[in-house]
Amino acid sequence: MAGKSDPVKEINMIGSGTVIEGKIRCQGSIRIDGKLIGDLSVGEAVAVGLTGEVEGAITAKNITIGGKVRGSIVAAEKVVFEGKSAIKGDVRATRLVVDEGCVFDGKVAMSDRSQSGEPRH
Repeated sequence: MAGKSDPVKEINMIGSGTVIEGKIRCQGSIRIDGKLIGDLSVGEAVAVGLTGEVEGAITAKNITIGGKVRGSIVAAEKVVFEGKSAIKGDVRATRLVVDEGCVFDGKVAMSDRSQSGEPRH
């Protein structure tokens, strides 16, 4: 059907000043500049902007945090904590980037899945 978009390439947005309570699942990507109270499961990328807040677990391929997160973070590939971000929760990812100025309270578990699931040394 003409005009049908690929759900993996879609970008969903939660604007500043918006508060959502409940679980969100999507195949594409999402940017949060408002507040989400609940778990977030995304097929591609998650971006939490400077004004964004998430109170719940985040699962995605790639995750970039610029605002506040209180909950666990699981990324199949990379997690980035930007300079003004505040994170309270455990992180599991293949790669982790922590910018200077970030506040992080939690544990990190990293593994390289490309080597038959064994942790890298």
